[in-house]
Amino acid sequence: MLQGHPDRRTPGVEAASGSLGQGLSVGLGMSLAAKIDKKDYRVYILVGDGEIQEGNIWEAAMACSHYKCDNLCAIMDCNGFQIDGATKDIMNLEPVAAKWQAFGWHTIEIDGHNMQRILAAYEEAKTIKAKPAVIIARTIKGKGVSFMENVVDFHGRAPTKEEAEKALKELA
Repeated sequence: MLQGHPDRRTPGVEAASGSLGQGLSVGLGMSLAAKIDKKDYRVYILVGDGEIQEGNIWEAAMACSHYKCDNLCAIMDCNGFQIDGATKDIMNLEPVAAKWQAFGWHTIEIDGHNMQRILAAYEEAKTIKAKPAVIIARTIKGKGVSFMENVVDFHGRAPTKEEAEKALKELA
């Protein structure tokens, strides 16, 4: 059920677009549909820091702000890595919060490993009016597993059976 790229068979996932940066555009469409249909549901999307290097992310970000999509909340996993390596070496994103703000978004920066802070950020996002919100979740790739922390190799491959057993022991 929880493969590398979740699909619509995963409960709660309405659309999945992989790493192509199309998720924000899909979320924008869902957000606008809710507004047009006068529905009160919220749209949540997940983006990665490597993914926001795609130009269509920023086109959608502009449109979300222009159309005042306050029923849309993005959470950005900001772990500093993408499949090819460290984002700072491939295309530096910082200051990423200022970029979202420049595109008209309300930004909330959090420790993405703190569940209480994640829930509080979602609650804060619900209170924002006339603009979309983005939660920038600062995370550590592979946190809690000694041989996985900040190792780009695990971005695109699953652990072996032995590695998975060792990881589960470390996380227990």
